[in-house]
Amino acid sequence: MNKDIQAYNNALAASDKAICDLLANESSLHLAKAENKIWHAHPVWFLDGNPIVGYSKLKDSVRLLFWSGQSFDEADLLPEGNFKAAEIRYAAAGQVNKKDLKRWMEKSKKIQWDYKNIVKRKGVLERLR
Repeated sequence: MNKDIQAYNNALAASDKAICDLLANESSLHLAKAENKIWHAHPVWFLDGNPIVGYSKLKDSVRLLFWSGQSFDEADLLPEGNFKAAEIRYAAAGQVNKKDLKRWMEKSKKIQWDYKNIVKRKGVLERLR
């Protein structure tokens, strides 16, 4: 695991660290070719410079965010923000379903919106895959 992501996880309370360690390990397993780093203060995985998935500690949970998740057609992923992102929140590691994560990670490789160039396109998203 990326040392900065491990440091992020290590700074959390034990229950949140357990969630984040699980999410980091599953993200690295299923997105083996993805670059991962701390981006805007949170762990994020990228394919070809495009953000794919990341997580962040919220007040009462850990949010797992898929940048193109609204296009996955998955009922458990809820819309987030003004673009194509979708999220799921976890309050305990036992709530994380690894089969769902694997399916969503596979979809994240196949279904992508071009967030990498959103500023250049003045806020307009284009579908990559």
